[in-house]
Amino acid sequence: MIARYKPYLQHKEFLVSSLFSIVLLMLSLLINFSAGTYATDAASNPVTDVILSNVPLWNVDAVFVYGTLAFWLFVALVCVAKPQTIPFLLKSISLFVLIRSLFVSLTHLGPFPTHIAIQSNVLNKFIFGGDLFFSGHTGLPFLLALLFWDNYALRLLFIISSILFGVLVLLGHLHYSIDVLAAFFITFTIYRLAEFLFKKDERMFREGIKDLV
Repeated sequence: MIARYKPYLQHKEFLVSSLFSIVLLMLSLLINFSAGTYATDAASNPVTDVILSNVPLWNVDAVFVYGTLAFWLFVALVCVAKPQTIPFLLKSISLFVLIRSLFVSLTHLGPFPTHIAIQSNVLNKFIFGGDLFFSGHTGLPFLLALLFWDNYALRLLFIISSILFGVLVLLGHLHYSIDVLAAFFITFTIYRLAEFLFKKDERMFREGIKDLV
């Protein structure tokens, strides 16, 4: 492990880019908090939904909470195992959060009348009730699938995670169906934007630092 990290810890560009990606992620989360709070306070009435109106409410709270925590713990372990992925991965996630915050600020639908209450002091810092469009739980795993597309095992795992989280939020009536379906299309665009904006980080992500100039 030490031998794996040594060249990265000695690589100034990697260190600067990693630090910037962490700062950008923290900033995006602060903006996300403000956007979620605003959207929840400004939420209007709920609307009907062809799926939610015909699917009974399921108590998926425990699976949703522990599944989310387990998912992000796994992502953290992937970063630890593959340090070259850190800058591009964190910047891509930050871009996702920033763009989603913009969408959330523009859309103020109230939550569906029947929905589960999330019992988690951690997740409740990121889920507000009015931050519906588009689904982050669906989009972020799909973004990771796109990032790790060349790794078949990780790609498959993240795609399955994206679909499962999409199903969970619908069963728990936490998102409207449009929130889930739109997440795939918007996330793909965000991925392309990340490739364009963070070209050197994307190259480092794919090749490591040995050939980075």
